[in-house]
Amino acid sequence: MLLAAIPAAWLRWGGDWGAAALVAGGVLVLGGAVLIIGGFVALRRHLSPYPEPLPHATLIVGGVYRMVRHPIYGGIVLGGFGLSLADGNPVGLALTLSLTVLLYGKSGFEERRLIEHFPEYAAYRERVRCRLLPGIC
Repeated sequence: MLLAAIPAAWLRWGGDWGAAALVAGGVLVLGGAVLIIGGFVALRRHLSPYPEPLPHATLIVGGVYRMVRHPIYGGIVLGGFGLSLADGNPVGLALTLSLTVLLYGKSGFEERRLIEHFPEYAAYRERVRCRLLPGIC
């Protein structure tokens, strides 16, 4: 989904921000796609759009979840910033920042549910310090 927007951004060549913005934005979009796909692959049948874990779910701590606790949210944020940067769109950057705040809050709500469902989640959260993006904790 995020990758489909790259050709449109490519034609604009970074808007008024130039080729460096386009390249940096493309790198961010690709990084976001890696996080999203990694999250989907790791979760498989445990994936749910709701903050409550599925009744049959097990705690997933492997794959991309070794680096970040909410990689799909992080990938959405990274991709949003990348697309906005590649397109030279300051409004898009502001909206992505708002989305980041929303997803950060939603992830906190989810984490309270995960601790209730998986007592071992607290130890996992201590091991994996980064919530949305690897290296940004």
